[in-house]
Amino acid sequence: MLGPGYLSDLGELTLSVLRERRDEAAQEETDLSYLRRLLHARIDIVRAEQKRRTSGGDESSVVERLAAILADNAIGPATGSGRHQRLEPSRAGEHRRFAEALIGDTDLSDVSTLSDEKLINALNRYADEEVSVSSYRREVQGVMDTINAEIATRYRKGTASVDDLLDTERGGPE
Repeated sequence: MLGPGYLSDLGELTLSVLRERRDEAAQEETDLSYLRRLLHARIDIVRAEQKRRTSGGDESSVVERLAAILADNAIGPATGSGRHQRLEPSRAGEHRRFAEALIGDTDLSDVSTLSDEKLINALNRYADEEVSVSSYRREVQGVMDTINAEIATRYRKGTASVDDLLDTERGGPE
């Protein structure tokens, strides 16, 4: 969908094709958002272990405090696109395997056994991948915005109508 032809000649496409493309982009954005959340969780785990080590404090393992660690970082203000996501990730298992494979032999199930160097390497790998996924996600959101703008223009100009949309949703003609 980020290819050069995906957004070409939007004005020539039927409304149903526009909606299909928008829905494809929305699904991809949902999947990327899920992958970002997986990466953020791993980043939070590694940082919590680093903090535990440097503070010389709590001896309880990061795994024992996992729920609190992840909840603490989920409470802050939203910094995303503000888009309502009504879709579920379509490739959740694939994304989990990808996130796990990023750090080949680094097992986060017991981060306390990892060397400081492995923690730093894991954090850098996860952070770099998060930046890449976020960039791709913003591009996909741009595709969604462009398609939504074309659809809105059609409604504004009267070349599409809400009645047509409702008919389509009910299974009638477009």
